Amino acid sequence: MDYKFSDKVSTLQASAIREILKFTSDPEVISFAAGNPAPEAFPKERIAEISAELLRDDPVLAMQYSITEGYTPLRNFLKEWLTEKGCFHKEFDDLIVTSGGQQANELSCKVLLNEGDTLLCESPSFIGSLNAFRSYNVNLVGIEMEEDGIDLSRLEEALRREKNVKLLYLIPNFQNPTGRTMSAAKRKAVYELACKYDFMILEDDPYGELRFDGENIPAIKSLDTEGRVIYSSTFSKIISPGFRTGFVSAPAPVIQKIVVCKQVSDVHSNIWAQVVSYRFMSTVDRKSHFAKLREIYKHKCELMCLYIDEGFSDKITYIKPQGGLFIWCTLPDNCDMNAFCTQAVRDYKVAVVPGNSFSINDDDVSRSFRLNYSTPTDEQIVKGMEILSSMTKDMLDK
Repeated sequence: MDYKFSDKVSTLQASAIREILKFTSDPEVISFAAGNPAPEAFPKERIAEISAELLRDDPVLAMQYSITEGYTPLRNFLKEWLTEKGCFHKEFDDLIVTSGGQQANELSCKVLLNEGDTLLCESPSFIGSLNAFRSYNVNLVGIEMEEDGIDLSRLEEALRREKNVKLLYLIPNFQNPTGRTMSAAKRKAVYELACKYDFMILEDDPYGELRFDGENIPAIKSLDTEGRVIYSSTFSKIISPGFRTGFVSAPAPVIQKIVVCKQVSDVHSNIWAQVVSYRFMSTVDRKSHFAKLREIYKHKCELMCLYIDEGFSDKITYIKPQGGLFIWCTLPDNCDMNAFCTQAVRDYKVAVVPGNSFSINDDDVSRSFRLNYSTPTDEQIVKGMEILSSMTKDMLDK
């Protein structure tokens, strides 16, 4: 049978990252291609205790339908926690629990953009969100980045040039894939442009609690006085990605529409995971828990960077992140990045992600690749980086 797919999905392709991960089924391959939290970061014992208590004392709560907006105690906790961070404004915001940060971003696009409307984003950017946006046939326009975040002059050029700009998607903290952090000055400037050109900002912050170097920078949402910023985050990196528990703080009319769209999507997010997330976050020493996570990722990042500094060809440049999960490396101009990544996994048994996996347009040229330090063990980091060091010198220094 000749299947006729809808226009919304006919041009979508499988994630290149997922395709690369197929190579990791080979037990000899060391993968720096994933984006998973470190297994040792999971609070397994406390989650087991909470789950046992919940299923023993109130199993119906964990097994019955719930409301679309989310488990009320969790929502109330999130509102207070985000208020402390400047990411929830009680006078005009509301909040909904979503099935991970991915759904938060997808539904935000769904409720705000029509087909053909323009959505601006950093270039490169997170492939999961890009595919969600593409599924709505929006005009997706990438804006190049500088060391401290999105290029403001190019952003304003696009705002003047493109029609019906409705939304700007940003990952200000330890951006996926580049690891860059947007400066405070640029966050303020971006918000001012939103007010000037009348568009909304979707601020995606899955890694904000994972800062292990530098000073904390307030969220763009903390600057929001006009109800122009949607703030999305998740428990995936601070509790468990398997919970699929994210949340959105946004102006109440936006949340009301997201609620309706979520009702036709999945009714509500996993209630067991919501209750467990609430009980964990409201009983654990959060300061100590976050400090442990930061210590884990700081150690792994520094271990990987040590090998880049001392082992890689000096023709490769990289961005050392202040948090998050990723390192962005760039090859010299005369290198074929795709060939490099293919050879790394095929011949050297080390998987990395080619930079064009995060491109906005098919014709974008990338010389970069992404390394993940959170998922592999220390032993895998040492072995894999020794192999990559040898590979880069063989390819670039001879």
